[in-house]
Amino acid sequence: MRVTGVLRILALLFTLVTTWFFAKAYFNHTETKSINLRSWLFSDSRVKATKMPLLQNKCKNKRPCPSNTFAFKLISGAANVVGPSMCFENNMLMSAVKNNVGRGLNIALINGNNGQLMKTSAFDMYSGDIKELLDFLKAISGGTLVLIASYDDPATKLNDEARKLLADLGSSYASKLSFRDNWIFLGGKGLKNKSPFEQYLKNDKETNKYDGWPEVLEMEGCVPRKVD
Repeated sequence: MRVTGVLRILALLFTLVTTWFFAKAYFNHTETKSINLRSWLFSDSRVKATKMPLLQNKCKNKRPCPSNTFAFKLISGAANVVGPSMCFENNMLMSAVKNNVGRGLNIALINGNNGQLMKTSAFDMYSGDIKELLDFLKAISGGTLVLIASYDDPATKLNDEARKLLADLGSSYASKLSFRDNWIFLGGKGLKNKSPFEQYLKNDKETNKYDGWPEVLEMEGCVPRKVD
């Protein structure tokens, strides 16, 4: 009986020790995590907050334009290095990237009713033919918006006839344009008054930002839609 009792005790101890080792090995290799009930219940259905993209004004202008107006931005050329650019209703009409600008006067024509681009052209005012510019200006129809940006030299070839045609579009500075002046302008065929959308900077060695050229001009705004 004694031997039997000892054997039973040994068997019990063996069972306990074996069970302890098994449990230790199992829980050491099993990752346990505490689960938050709220996060578990709503982990799949919760809508994550996302940052809404900032609304950008047309042509990246500082202010939005009201209804029945068109947004625009004009930037003149920088010396004879960087060409001008024209944006209208968030569409880049002319720029160095589009490869449709040139030395002289860069002009875009816009339908004043619907804001659609009608035509773009660049006229060399240093060594080009002034007749090409005259023919272009004379053909502009009533109600057309005219956007102009200078690059390098806008005036050497300008004559009195061309200056008058530009003045008739609403320009106040066409008569003053000289060699390497900077000029940006938005006018229109049939305006009764001078356009408020115009900037002019004279080529002056005392104030020029670049060697032989004035600094870049930039203008943005909202031009009223033509209503018949």
